[in-house]
Amino acid sequence: MPKPLNSALVAGSVCVAIVAASALGITAFGLSTSGQTGPTRPEPEADQTTVTVRVWDDTVAAGYEKSFATFERDNPDIEVEVDVVPYDEYFTTLADDVEAGEADDIFWLNSSNYTDYADEGALFDIDRVLGRTSRAAWSPAVVDQFTTDDGHLWGVPQLSDGGIALYYNADLLKQAGIDPATLDELAWAPGGGEGDTLLPVLKKLTRDASGRTADDPAFDGTPVQYGYNAGDDLQAIWYDYLASAGGAFENDDSTAFAFDTEEARVAFQYVVDLVQQARVAPPAVLTNENADYSREQFVAGNMALFQSGLYSLAPVDAGADFEWGVAPMPAGPAGRISVTNGIVAAGNANTPHRDDTAKVLAWLGSTDGAKHIGADGAAVPAVLGAQEGYYDHWTTQGVDVRPFFDVIDDGPTIAAPTGIYGRTQSIIEPIFDRMFTGELSVADALAQAQSEANAALTGVPVARGGVTPPPADDDEALN
Repeated sequence: MPKPLNSALVAGSVCVAIVAASALGITAFGLSTSGQTGPTRPEPEADQTTVTVRVWDDTVAAGYEKSFATFERDNPDIEVEVDVVPYDEYFTTLADDVEAGEADDIFWLNSSNYTDYADEGALFDIDRVLGRTSRAAWSPAVVDQFTTDDGHLWGVPQLSDGGIALYYNADLLKQAGIDPATLDELAWAPGGGEGDTLLPVLKKLTRDASGRTADDPAFDGTPVQYGYNAGDDLQAIWYDYLASAGGAFENDDSTAFAFDTEEARVAFQYVVDLVQQARVAPPAVLTNENADYSREQFVAGNMALFQSGLYSLAPVDAGADFEWGVAPMPAGPAGRISVTNGIVAAGNANTPHRDDTAKVLAWLGSTDGAKHIGADGAAVPAVLGAQEGYYDHWTTQGVDVRPFFDVIDDGPTIAAPTGIYGRTQSIIEPIFDRMFTGELSVADALAQAQSEANAALTGVPVARGGVTPPPADDDEALN
């Protein structure tokens, strides 16, 4: 196992940081997407009920398997099966299955994708099923995030993650003559102008097959070692750049998108230029197709800096065979600002096993039920009583998790996208993909994506290119 560098932890301060982070809404929504299923289970006995649980993360699924083994021992009439669906197809498949009445009894939801199901009556009302007093055991921020304006909670909080930080390959930094301690001072500036300390470092950390760095005039523009993981990654990259430029994604009441602004153009242009112009990050044609491509390159030793969240901690620890550590994410014109979000386990209101499903949900919301998530270091449980195990695991591994929490504790945050993004993601994402490949300019992509997404929310048709067509005259309207 590789030895991480950040090994000097102060037990009391970090433990407090984790609990405090939960109170502030520090949660994760983008986890491993490789989609490997758990171990094969024997067929249930004839008198058993099978309750299925759908998730999108392998490492948490492994913790669930251990957790459900205990649950099944105490509830021999219930078998629990974990179904892992890759994140890239998770919500499309879930929507189809819910509509067809074939969804799992319990399934994960994030903040962008729960309100429609709640509005359609497709979810358990957790307060009615488990009792409102159950809320006291869970991260208040995750509870608040999945409680609608009418006061109803629509899922059992599962994960409560920290903010975004930089994983670094110490060997590659040493080769470039960069002290890991200086990563704390990295900042980006519009267009790579005055005050930009990030781009020069990324160029020094990017090399072609001849060993030339990206700041060498002879650099051939085809890296074999990447400096960074810029790309169309909402949680880890562009959403945080948008916030640190002073921009917003939605309007104040989350009824429409508000990202076609100068701040957003500055932020997206900087990130796109890292890919298209500076060539310090992987080509978008690779990262658009494989959400885990950059993490795979980092773990393989082909990327020096990898910006991500706690959800990448277990895969990096398991796969990296070099010295690595964690540093704060780069700051922007408005400071160092990270996204926050959460994940819940929602009950399928149409399950034929309502009582047994409720028992499994209650188990997932208990300290004993959630402890394997934290104990294995897969993620920070949203069950408060299970969080200490997460801290203990990474202390033993010698990993300093403080940068993930400091970014939340020390400054403002940006809330994760709400349900309006879940309803329009299929519109926005392909346009942003084309922006990162260079098929669309940043200005055109933001204008088109906002116009078409807002039109979809209001039902107003939008012509190709994001321009609302004129109303038909009376004669045309009759045809």
